[in-house]
Amino acid sequence: MRILFAVALVVLLGLQYTLWFGKGGLRDVSRLKGQIAAQEQEIETLRTRNSELQAEVMDLKQGLDAVEEIARSEMGMVKHGEIFYQFIPKPTHPPEHPAAAPSTKQH
Repeated sequence: MRILFAVALVVLLGLQYTLWFGKGGLRDVSRLKGQIAAQEQEIETLRTRNSELQAEVMDLKQGLDAVEEIARSEMGMVKHGEIFYQFIPKPTHPPEHPAAAPSTKQH
């Protein structure tokens, strides 16, 4: 009877080991659930990006306003008849005096 009990105990421990630590066990399931959650988050980010790109494509196909905006902002283009003004900030330090600069004239 003791031998039968010992064999049953060994079988039970072997099955428990497989359940917790073996291939397809609870540890693997937990790791895979974490990977699935990370993949789902990445998929959601990509879906959002795709919808934004799709909206931009539709805007570009339907009208010239988006094309004009891109041409103005990224390429610096202006319409015919417009005047482009560029404001350059004053330098923070005063310019050098001509007398302080070395002379390059030859006598």
